[in-house]
Amino acid sequence: MDNDLILVLGIIIGVLTIPAILSAFLDGSAPRVATVAAVISGGMIIYALYSTPGGYAFADLPEVFTKVVARFVR
Repeated sequence: MDNDLILVLGIIIGVLTIPAILSAFLDGSAPRVATVAAVISGGMIIYALYSTPGGYAFADLPEVFTKVVARFVR
């Protein structure tokens, strides 16, 4: 897998875990699946950041998202 794709998937999974964690806390249950998803997301993001030469800057994220989406649209 490409590091850009791993980074984008990690960010998307991380964003999707936020409502799941909030929902579990509001229901009074333990957010087990959401916690596992958050750990996987964090691992994917850290892996992508450390395995890319030079890393990523915060300003590079829109370009990375655009490149990954463009690959799947074409």
